[in-house]
Amino acid sequence: MTAAGKHQVGRARGRRLGRAGIRDVAAAAGVSITTVSDALNGKGRLPDATRRHVREVADRLGYRPSAAARTLRTGKSGLIGLTVTTYGEEPFTFTEFAYFAEMARAASSAALARGYALVILPGSTRQSPYDVWSNVALDGTVVIDPSDRDPVVTELVRQGIPVVSDGRPCGELPVTAWVDNDHEAAVTGLLDHLAAAGARRIGLLTGTSTDTYTRLSTSAYLQWCERAGQDPVYEAYPAHDPCAGAVAADRLLARPDRPDAVYGLFDPNGTDLLAAARRYGLRVPDDLLLVCCSESAVYATTEPPITTLSLKPGRIGTTVVQLLIDAIEGTGSSRPVHRIMPTDLIVRTSSQRRRPRTTVSAPRSPERRD
Repeated sequence: MTAAGKHQVGRARGRRLGRAGIRDVAAAAGVSITTVSDALNGKGRLPDATRRHVREVADRLGYRPSAAARTLRTGKSGLIGLTVTTYGEEPFTFTEFAYFAEMARAASSAALARGYALVILPGSTRQSPYDVWSNVALDGTVVIDPSDRDPVVTELVRQGIPVVSDGRPCGELPVTAWVDNDHEAAVTGLLDHLAAAGARRIGLLTGTSTDTYTRLSTSAYLQWCERAGQDPVYEAYPAHDPCAGAVAADRLLARPDRPDAVYGLFDPNGTDLLAAARRYGLRVPDDLLLVCCSESAVYATTEPPITTLSLKPGRIGTTVVQLLIDAIEGTGSSRPVHRIMPTDLIVRTSSQRRRPRTTVSAPRSPERRD
């Protein structure tokens, strides 16, 4: 670093109330203001080493771009939206669920790191979503689990707003990019896990919506049943209704062909199934094996602890925002981008059938012969 650069760093650190500006970063990095702007905004033809150097200096100085200045310079607001449209006009506070909360936290951090702010948009409203969202000047939007032929996504794209989907869109939904898990592989793996633990008739709690998570997971279950020679045993319910899951769990365990293991697609299914099992006098895991898809830490402390499938929403939240901002700033691919994220089956007591105890007698002493 040059002597002038060190002097600028010292000045920036000595400020108690002010904050570093783009001129301070340029001086400290030994580059021009234009180079700083290009490096931080992903523009220009700069060597990767120069971009890294400028960003490191900007971070060290605590530099953050001025939102007002950027809006005047680029015509962009620096705001990106996040919403769930799967359940249409049905009331659904998605941030109350562990998956969506973790995904939103990661997305918010990723947006701030790139100089953007994340706006949580209502997933359902009595008004048209377009009327509500038109009051917010969005540069782009992340849509979680869009439904088949989602009208919200279609309208946003028609208005020229880039859309990145958390979830593989069905059909020809015109998103800029999408990020999803390999739901078929995840479901197949956990069903194999239950079968290996001794399950002979595995049931499913699924939803009635047309989003790809529900559709692909249910399809994977049905295909697995066909390969395993097992008749499907499942109940479907509207997942946005907090009471419907408990009713569906009760219906599933009340069937004459009651399963001896169940996979629940949604966050509350683990506790719903555990409560239903107790009502029917079923012991978990001895009589009933359980797995649910959830990011909640609660399942590590239930009695017994419940095995969960994690979809890694933190990784997904970071990735969708990165792809969206790249599209907004024109640095992304000209073709739709697809990313598949790994899942993690966190095995706990509920899916591991206890082996029967055997009593082993102490070895007998050899008889003495006279």
